[in-house]
Amino acid sequence: MSKLFYSATIAAALFCVGITQQSLAADQPATSQAQAKPNKVIFSVTDNDKGKWNLVINNAAAVQRNVGPKDIDVEVVVWGPGINMLKLESVVGNRIDELTAKGIKVVACQTTMHEMKITPQDMLASAGYVPGGVIELMQKQQQGWAYIRP
Repeated sequence: MSKLFYSATIAAALFCVGITQQSLAADQPATSQAQAKPNKVIFSVTDNDKGKWNLVINNAAAVQRNVGPKDIDVEVVVWGPGINMLKLESVVGNRIDELTAKGIKVVACQTTMHEMKITPQDMLASAGYVPGGVIELMQKQQQGWAYIRP
């Protein structure tokens, strides 16, 4: 067989591989973009301070309202002394319920809960949970989420 045949075969194979890779690459972003929202922001609450709780609630709701719920993911992660924000007797409990009803994710640090001997039964039903608040924040930042700390 001639060099020309081998060259033509290799060129054809590379052409087919290139088309396949382009097809896969073209399909990948479309799927990811359909699921991912263009804007992502995470707020943290670490203080047992009702003023800061309300500030975060106001800002989380405002950013979602101003950007549009279809164009932003908003999360509030709570740990340390801020965990009281998500307990059943919280003075902002009804506001947390309103946030989650709007699709804003509000999560409690399970490490903090364990250290403070708090169970899910002590928490608002609308609260979600993450293994660690700091870990959640770190991972979200690595995924490109904007971080806001009041």
